[in-house]
Amino acid sequence: MLKLFFRYYKPYKALFCLDFSCAVIAGILELIFPFLVRYVIDSIIPNHDFSVILVIALGLFGFYALNTYLKYIVVYFGHMLGVCIENDMRRELFSHLQQQSFRYFDHTKTGTLMTRLTSDLFYISELAHHGPEDLFVTVMTLIGAFCLMYLTHPALAFITVIMVPLIAIVAALYNRKMEKSNHQVYDALAEFNVGIENTISGIRVVKAFANEAYEKQRFEKFLHLYEQAKRLFYKTMGNSSAFNYLFMRLINLFALFFGAYFTIHDGLSTGVLAGFILLTNVLVRPIELINIMIETYPKGFAGFRRLQEELKCLPEIVDAPHARAVKQLAGDIEYKHVYFQYNDEKTVLRDINLYIKKGEKVAFVGPSGAGKSTICHLLPRFYDVTGGDILIDNLSIKDITLESLRKQIGIVQQDVFLFGGTIKENILYGRLDASDEEVLKAIEQAHLSDVIKAMPQGMDTEIGERGVRLSGGQKQRLAIARILLKNPNILILDEATSALDTQTERIIQESFDILSKGRTTLIIAHRLATIQHVDRIIVVTPEGIMEEGSHEDLMCKKGYYYDLYCSQFR
Repeated sequence: MLKLFFRYYKPYKALFCLDFSCAVIAGILELIFPFLVRYVIDSIIPNHDFSVILVIALGLFGFYALNTYLKYIVVYFGHMLGVCIENDMRRELFSHLQQQSFRYFDHTKTGTLMTRLTSDLFYISELAHHGPEDLFVTVMTLIGAFCLMYLTHPALAFITVIMVPLIAIVAALYNRKMEKSNHQVYDALAEFNVGIENTISGIRVVKAFANEAYEKQRFEKFLHLYEQAKRLFYKTMGNSSAFNYLFMRLINLFALFFGAYFTIHDGLSTGVLAGFILLTNVLVRPIELINIMIETYPKGFAGFRRLQEELKCLPEIVDAPHARAVKQLAGDIEYKHVYFQYNDEKTVLRDINLYIKKGEKVAFVGPSGAGKSTICHLLPRFYDVTGGDILIDNLSIKDITLESLRKQIGIVQQDVFLFGGTIKENILYGRLDASDEEVLKAIEQAHLSDVIKAMPQGMDTEIGERGVRLSGGQKQRLAIARILLKNPNILILDEATSALDTQTERIIQESFDILSKGRTTLIIAHRLATIQHVDRIIVVTPEGIMEEGSHEDLMCKKGYYYDLYCSQFR
């Protein structure tokens, strides 16, 4: 685990060396002050030579000025080192999440991922900054202070540091407990974030059902779990801090008590005693730092373990070693003996064989859960087939790079997702390098011009989070404009008009006609009135493909499609 952690320091060796060396020099300089005090008390004050004291004071001022500058370097550049490492980890995690398949996100909560990307990495950053330098400086200061105390008075040194092993044992025990507590805190925080994210993103549903009181109860439940986890953590931290405080004060007490004894009975000078007591304060400082380390380190290590666990979840769908990028696909699609199941659940698709010609418009109908959407989602490899293969232009989709495959396929869904930002920014998402002329053409073809003209800032109008300031029809037209700009040869329309009123549906349907012209189009539909004009209708049931043909052919057969059609228009 430590080897994995320290590899993140490699790109920042110079910054780490600067931070680390300044921290070490500052720690060494702290050890000099007690000896200067001892020298002044024993050698300068008895001679009543104030000019020498003035020179030493000026020297000390210079010493403090140097240490101040070193502290600035340690704090500023040390934290910048932590930020750089934090950002590298965040980039790695974000890139890792972007490579995951739909199946991964089907089983992972958004709030949990947000916690991984934010608070977990913050504590890892603190560990990256403070960890190595604090640990080294603490050990160096403890050893250095003890050696100087030993040189000053061996017997008094051993009596004074007798508490240090006890402090080390207590610190180790509480560190283990606090790391375990931190895991519980992180888990509770993730659940808390999930609950908050659901409530806020679904606030319209909450208000529509007047369930604010219920959401408050759920919020209190999440809050209580988080509070319990934090309480356990802080209880452990409080016990650790209390014990350490007691042991540190005993160190000072032992130094004072036995130092006074040796001064009275063993001729220890006042200056040596004062210097020794100051050395005990130097010895105590790293022990106080151990308290901070006990609070911070378990959080950082717990977060880093969770990060590594996440990074070990390898992407399910990746490019094959021999996969190649394609610039253009004509759009001939063939499903050959395709099987599919979600995890260990029952098989959703069984031995699907289907050929769709270039430019053909095909609609899939049938009961919910039969696998209509699954058939379409397999094409851009949102999921991978369990058995069989899918070909485009006689080329297996597994032999095509994911990026080039998905650039050839456009999808418009019923639940359109729009990003917070302007209308133009959302349309440009279809092709980021498109010109203004191309954007305006896509807007015109999507029947969105009048809508944009009526808006205060036109294309630069902010649409709110997930497009909340737009109607359902406006969202659909914006999504169509985005696909028109992308200009794919294969198009998937996933129940794209099922939630619209009749008039809006007619306008959207006209846009779809423009959109699907000359493209291989796969349509998933529940409302059969919208698909009567397609080239072929495929009836999908849990048993597989039951019927296929034109609307007229299927009506003449008086089979499943005929019954479905009659039930809708009865």
